[in-house]
Amino acid sequence: MRTRFRPDRQLTARMVFTMFLLGLVYVAFVAALIVLIKSVFVVVLIAGGLLAAQYWFSDRIALYAMRAKVVTPEEEPRLHGVIDRLCATADMPKPRVAVADTDLPNAFATGRNTRRAVVCVTTGLLRRLDTAELEGVLAHELSHVAHRDVVVMTVASFLGVLAGLVARFAFYSGLFGGRGRRDGNDNNAYLVVLLVMVVSAVVYAVSFLLVRALSRYRELAADRSGAMLTGRPSALASALTKVSGEMARIPTRDLRTAEAFNAFFFAPALGSRASLSTLLSTHPTLQRRLDQLAAISTELGGPAPNP
Repeated sequence: MRTRFRPDRQLTARMVFTMFLLGLVYVAFVAALIVLIKSVFVVVLIAGGLLAAQYWFSDRIALYAMRAKVVTPEEEPRLHGVIDRLCATADMPKPRVAVADTDLPNAFATGRNTRRAVVCVTTGLLRRLDTAELEGVLAHELSHVAHRDVVVMTVASFLGVLAGLVARFAFYSGLFGGRGRRDGNDNNAYLVVLLVMVVSAVVYAVSFLLVRALSRYRELAADRSGAMLTGRPSALASALTKVSGEMARIPTRDLRTAEAFNAFFFAPALGSRASLSTLLSTHPTLQRRLDQLAAISTELGGPAPNP
């Protein structure tokens, strides 16, 4: 899909490289499991089916999980008006528009292609941002759709589930299968289970770090593309600062519930426990994002953002 969003070749290269590495990791993973257990194909088949389901129905799954609903222009004229203007400026098809009734100020985009794309914002975000700030956030989310990184993140994030499913399957099959054996093979069965658990842990750790690295870069890419499209980096910087500050006022229970969506949110929903390090975070730091927007503002010849 060709749009007026500035192409990001570094983002494309990182997406291809991440998927390539994940592919290698899981080919090695499956090969190792074939050697260790004979029924791995059943697990792979189940995981493959779940992956296909998430790919085809990712938009519905996300909306259902956030208790969001698609809204019409009559129901949300301000929201639709901003998206209409941005899509006309970007020369891209208009995605479906949804609203989640929660005080958590955030937004996300999902969908396997432009025809199935949906941009969702929360009522908490709509209440807190003015029109210019909302435009900056929505331009950020539309860039995810235009660059197709939403699809890559959906697939890449789900691949880690395979390791967990295989480990659980191996654990229970070894645990309950070994109890009924009287031929002295129990130790071998438990050794296989242990090896599967170790291999699964390594695969999960590698995929976790690769997905986190891609997630951080794609957020910077979306900030950059969104700011360039609107020509107002200061509005996006103001929205970032406001949303990040308002997170502290959201009940911890609500933040923990939403943490599963961190990789897809405009701004991370952090609970009472912050990430141990930048390496484990789904988003770059707020200061890193603001610094980039300040540089873009200078590039465009405008005043530096000062939220």
